[in-house]
Amino acid sequence: MQVTFHLPKVLASLAGSAQVQARGATLQEAVEELTVRFPRLAGRLTGPTGEPHEYLLFYLNDEDIRFLEGFDTPLRDGDEITVVSAVAGG
Repeated sequence: MQVTFHLPKVLASLAGSAQVQARGATLQEAVEELTVRFPRLAGRLTGPTGEPHEYLLFYLNDEDIRFLEGFDTPLRDGDEITVVSAVAGG
């Protein structure tokens, strides 16, 4: 399945674009393809054991993947994944 990733500015600078295409049957596969195509994203999208990076949130068609199947969430052709930098403060 071909999907579109919408990246925040800091990650977009590493990929060369705020929107990048990837393929994969699951979100994990699509993220892995991105890190192969854009090696500078490796370690920025995922944590050391392959889970979503702790400071990023991933939304599949506006649905938080934490409430779906995480990186195991199946993808359909044309899906859109928005990556958001988590904001903390007080």
